[in-house]
Amino acid sequence: MSLMECRPEESPVLGYLRSFLPWIAFAVLSTNGEARYGAVAAFALSALLLAMDRRKGRAWDALVLEIGSVVFFAGLALAALLITPAPFGEYGPAVAVGWLALTAWTTLAIRRPFTLGIAREGVPAAVHSTPMFYRVNVVITAAWAIAFTCNAAGLALLIAFAPHATVAIIAVKICGFAIPAVFTVRYAALARARARAAQAA
Repeated sequence: MSLMECRPEESPVLGYLRSFLPWIAFAVLSTNGEARYGAVAAFALSALLLAMDRRKGRAWDALVLEIGSVVFFAGLALAALLITPAPFGEYGPAVAVGWLALTAWTTLAIRRPFTLGIAREGVPAAVHSTPMFYRVNVVITAAWAIAFTCNAAGLALLIAFAPHATVAIIAVKICGFAIPAVFTVRYAALARARARAAQAA
């Protein structure tokens, strides 16, 4: 097995997408501008996923997004239930994605890309401390960070200037997760191919 070869039974991409389920649920449930129920549902889902992952023995560094999700949605759900009108109003979805962007950029700033822990679960231990593995995860984390930033900005602009453009808002929400997911798949495959070529040489 190549050092950059993923274990077939463990896909890092599925790990990323699973981590975003609470955010996707929040985005869907908050499409009409009412973030209250979306926040409560997202908090319940994020807490459940975190508990399930810890029970399976997943390391804390592979659960950066899950931890951030619980913290964010706990605060948002509590505020939404106690404050009228709900905090952030129609901008709730944009603020939520902004939190993801802040999380991703922060992990890059402290040199601990949030994808590292997830990716370690899908490659041999010999790869974990290699410079190439770190560089690949910096690029992938940066791609997610940029996507989150553009997603949050796009949602904020649409909500401000075209709040009734529901189709456009949904499209931005979907693209904000789909595009970096596709990039992750292709870039990871390219990195593995380069690693195999280097080993063969």
